[in-house]
Amino acid sequence: MDFLQAALLGLLQGLTEFLPISSSAHLRIAGDLLGWGDPGATFTAITQLGTELAVLIYFRRRIGTIIAKWFRSFGARGGAHSAGIQKGDPDVRMGWLVIIGTIPIVIVGFLAQDYIRTVFRSLWLVAIVLIVFGILLGIADRLGRRTKEEADISYRDGILIGIAQMLALIPGVSRSGATTSAGLALGYTRTTAAEFSFLLAVPAVLGSGLYETYTAFTCDPEYDAAGKLINGCGEGYGLLPTVLATVIAFGVGLAIIAFLMRYLKRGSFLPFVIYRIALGGLLIALLSTGVLQP
Repeated sequence: MDFLQAALLGLLQGLTEFLPISSSAHLRIAGDLLGWGDPGATFTAITQLGTELAVLIYFRRRIGTIIAKWFRSFGARGGAHSAGIQKGDPDVRMGWLVIIGTIPIVIVGFLAQDYIRTVFRSLWLVAIVLIVFGILLGIADRLGRRTKEEADISYRDGILIGIAQMLALIPGVSRSGATTSAGLALGYTRTTAAEFSFLLAVPAVLGSGLYETYTAFTCDPEYDAAGKLINGCGEGYGLLPTVLATVIAFGVGLAIIAFLMRYLKRGSFLPFVIYRIALGGLLIALLSTGVLQP
C-alpha cells in the first residue's frame, strides 16, 4: 500500500466511522473497487485508533469525569460519599454501563477471530447486512418513542445495546448504526443514543486497535488455498502508510463527530437509511455482474 492509497483509505475511515453506514464496509468495498484488494481487518482496526482518539478529544471532559469518579468510588476511605461522590452518581453509573455493554463484543470478538478475518468479510454478506440493518435503523428511528434520556439508561438496556455493538464485528452492520438503532428501539432520543454509542465504543475499539497494532507486526502472513493473502500482518500496507491513514482518520473523524451531534438535534437518520440501501443494492449489482468478486 502506498501513501496515496493510505491517505484515501484514512479519509474514508474518518468520514464513515461515526455515521451509521459502516466504515469497515466502505474500506472493504473501496479496496476491491479500486483494485487495491481488501485492506483487511487488521488495517481497519488500527486506523480506528485514529477515529477513537477523536472521540476521546471531543468528549474529553465527560470521559475524564467518568473515569475519575468511577475509580474514586472504590478507593475513598469512608466510602464513596466521603470522596464527594453521591450514591447513584450518574458518571459512576455510566462507567459501569460502558463496562457491561463492552462484555459481549469482547467475548465474541475473541472467540470469532477466524470468522472476522475471513467469512465475515465476504462482500455478499456486506451487501446484505448494509440493506437489512439500514431498514432496521429506519424502523427504529421512525417508530422509537425518543422520550428517554441518558439518566434513563438501565443496566438491561446497556447490555442490549452492547449486544447490538457485538454485531458490528460483521462489516456492513456499522458499530454506530447498530448501537444507535438499539438505543432508538428502546425509546432513547437520537442524541442520547448517539452519545452512548460513542462512549460504548471507546474500550472496545481501543482494545481491538491496540491488540491489532501489536499482532500486525509479530504474526506470520496467512494465505488461502489459492494463495491469496488473507491476513497480511505487517506485510501489505506497511507501518508509515498505516500511521498516515490513522492520523487522517483522526482529523476527519473529529469533524464528523461535531457535525453529527449538531445534525441529530434536528435531523433524522433517513438519509443514512437511504444511502445504506442504495449502497447495498449497488454492491449486489456489481457482484452479480462480476465487476467485483466476493
